Amino acid sequence: MESETLPAASALAAYGRENAQLAGSAILLVDDKPELLNSLHQLVTLHGYQAEKALGGREALDKLSRKAYDVVLLDLIMPGVSGHDVLDYAAKQNLECKIIVVSGDSSFSGVKHALHCGAFDFIKKPYEAGELISTMETALRQRRLELQNVDMEEQLRESESLHRFIVNSSPDLVYMLDRNGCFTFLNDRVESLLGYRKDELIGRHYSEIIDDDYIDVARNVFNERRTGNRAVINVEIRLKSRLRSRGMHFPHTQSVWMELSAMGVYTNPKERTRKNFTGTYGTARDISERKEAEEVINFQAYHDLLTHLPNRALLKDRLSLAIAQARRNKRKLAVMFLDLDRFKVVNDTLGHSIGDRLLKAVANRLQSCLRQGDTLSRFGGDEFTLLLPEVRTRDDVVVIATKILDRLNTPFLIDGHELFVGASIGIAMYPEAGDSGEALIQNSDIAMYQVKGRSKNGYQFFSEEMNHQYSTRLSLERELRNALTRDELVVYYQPQVALGSGVITGVEALVRWRHPRQGLLGPEAFLPLAEETGIIMQLDEAVQRQAFADVARWREQGFESLRLSVNLSAQQLEQDNFVNRFLGHVQMAGLDPESLKLEITENTLMRDLEIIIPKLRELRRQGARIAIDDFGTGYSSLSYLQQFPIHTLKIDRSFVSDIRAEEGDASIIDAIVAMARGLKLDLIAEGVENRTQLRYLSTQGCREVQGFFFSRPVPARQMTDLLKRNGYRELVLAETANSAATI
Repeated sequence: MESETLPAASALAAYGRENAQLAGSAILLVDDKPELLNSLHQLVTLHGYQAEKALGGREALDKLSRKAYDVVLLDLIMPGVSGHDVLDYAAKQNLECKIIVVSGDSSFSGVKHALHCGAFDFIKKPYEAGELISTMETALRQRRLELQNVDMEEQLRESESLHRFIVNSSPDLVYMLDRNGCFTFLNDRVESLLGYRKDELIGRHYSEIIDDDYIDVARNVFNERRTGNRAVINVEIRLKSRLRSRGMHFPHTQSVWMELSAMGVYTNPKERTRKNFTGTYGTARDISERKEAEEVINFQAYHDLLTHLPNRALLKDRLSLAIAQARRNKRKLAVMFLDLDRFKVVNDTLGHSIGDRLLKAVANRLQSCLRQGDTLSRFGGDEFTLLLPEVRTRDDVVVIATKILDRLNTPFLIDGHELFVGASIGIAMYPEAGDSGEALIQNSDIAMYQVKGRSKNGYQFFSEEMNHQYSTRLSLERELRNALTRDELVVYYQPQVALGSGVITGVEALVRWRHPRQGLLGPEAFLPLAEETGIIMQLDEAVQRQAFADVARWREQGFESLRLSVNLSAQQLEQDNFVNRFLGHVQMAGLDPESLKLEITENTLMRDLEIIIPKLRELRRQGARIAIDDFGTGYSSLSYLQQFPIHTLKIDRSFVSDIRAEEGDASIIDAIVAMARGLKLDLIAEGVENRTQLRYLSTQGCREVQGFFFSRPVPARQMTDLLKRNGYRELVLAETANSAATI
């Protein structure tokens, strides 16, 4: 038993000694933001390390010029002297410290420059504490090993056998060439790096292991005669290998990326002449992993990560080149802007995972429709852009557009779901639809919206008349943004009436736009644009704040039981701080959440369940009631009604309008009423416009209604008058009495 514990104790002691050695390392922390610098310093200190701070790049350069550090944690984006400047300084001064870049700049150029300048690793802000400490400790260990190697080299320089031991243990390839360029010495690393035995290469010319594309570079490196600071250092080159490539991005080649440094060797170092030149000494370091990382970063910079298609940056580059060639050759080209139809429904109902798989399947089908030389790119979301160079006429483009539409009309089978999507395609031809890449993309987008607004699932060529429509849309968007600041948006209210008593139990807040030129506009004229442009969130808040103030005033006037119904958009619900912000406005107005009924559509509810449902539950916990608006027109699943925090179902006006005297009933309404009764949910019908509808709903047990039969949406002043008239008691009692008499 004792003999078994001794090795474990020894290993533990060795681990303790190593940690103690690491803790004594010289560490420099560099950042231009004091709070981030202090936070980083605290993190490092808590893990038992001593570190110095440098506030900004200039202070870092000063410290690096006066002291040697083992590890530097370096920010990139700093005013004045940037992190890139510090890296360049370290490279030029051949500083042997390990530099770990800790930066929010994850651009391809920034990362590539950092790696190329010798950065040990790159950590993106915000960083994970464990990852940063682990990376720092790895760097410290490597630095300690390097220092140990330096010490060993000094100690073992006296003995040739020990010297050979060090050389053969080196992670780098070490070689000697004679004056004719033939190998006279190779360390053992050549076999693991390139797959050659040493005896195979001794006496052979260096050119036999040089990749064919790098022969010219090799002539300079392998024939190096200079020494000291003038000798070549860190030259990138590819060497032939018998080993299979380890990297996924170089499968086509059996060569390895190496970084070479070399110097001339002389019998008399003080007299470096042609006569006493004996050959070249060099080292080669495997940089395949670094080149692999650069390749990955380069791919990510110019390709969409989901579909692996070119992204908009690469498309714009190719489009610029194609336009230049078309201009020179007096040829045409076409740009197609493609937006998927019905994709949002799939994404909202089945989830993002299915949506992503559908996008990849669509990308594959689109690629099968293209010619060699065409470029398909994912522009973003469910939008794709196609570049078609070398087209003669519109007919050539029509053939491809038709082919795309036909291919997409075939259903997609994904995870047991049969999915249908179409495409709206806008087409812009060069040169008639624009002579720049930006103009062609914009005009093809404009043409695509023409298809969207018409019937979807088709194609449309851009014409100049569309510019006017587009300009009108932009003008309306600008005016709508101004309307928010100029108080042109006003709140109208439609009463909600109890069928038993005729009392106004609540009001629904509805927005109207008092346009300075077009007069009073209903929501259908501007809400779709508000949703598309993101203005809807500001609009919702403006409407809600005004409605809260009006209802608070009415409740103070004696209508204590009056409830306010407000509509919540998907964009508003998806805001991170929505609940606190919403309840803050309620509290500011002096309202209790119990006085609110929050209306959301089925499609909004199913958009992102993981985000929306917890927020609705919190609002219900605070006292607010949740109503499903336009019920029956969307998902209409019994399972979600049981699962989600819902109080009320609101029957859509389309079902109410189907109630006719000659038919006497409406089966869909019967089913909704039965469902609400079974789930113990309140029920309200909207769009009641005549006595027939009112009587039918009354006989079915619907307790609350709203519609033109009672009142159109009216401004706050008129709503006040309706409330003071004590509602519609006589009208409701008369109609319900007639209804009862006919049963």
